[in-house]
Amino acid sequence: MEPCMTNRNHLAQSFQRYPKVFLALGDETRQQIILALLTHETIGMRVPELAQKTRLSRPAVSHHLKILRDAGLIQMHKVGTMHYYYLDANASCWSGLKALVDHINELVLKSAEAGYPIWEQELFTTKGELQDDHS
Repeated sequence: MEPCMTNRNHLAQSFQRYPKVFLALGDETRQQIILALLTHETIGMRVPELAQKTRLSRPAVSHHLKILRDAGLIQMHKVGTMHYYYLDANASCWSGLKALVDHINELVLKSAEAGYPIWEQELFTTKGELQDDHS
């Protein structure tokens, strides 16, 4: 297998390790929750605080927090009957995502140096569209 294909397969496998993380981070509402957690004055926020900050209902906030927790992006600390949610700074998914982004960056730089993409002239038109076999 050529090195380029090997690298792309390795990258695809890396992407497949983090489906819950990509799903969680891909939603604008969950991004707002993460930003609220990051910009809050103290570490940890309760559902009512997040609901007020994001202008979501409490059940909606709880739903999104569950997805973020299942992805390993946030954690919850319980004090009595109160639950405080915070970004998990120790999560292995953060280092895994960094490694994935670093790998993508490395492949993009190497590909650019090699002149990628190299289009097969008989397959593509000058506009980059796939040619019809009946032409």
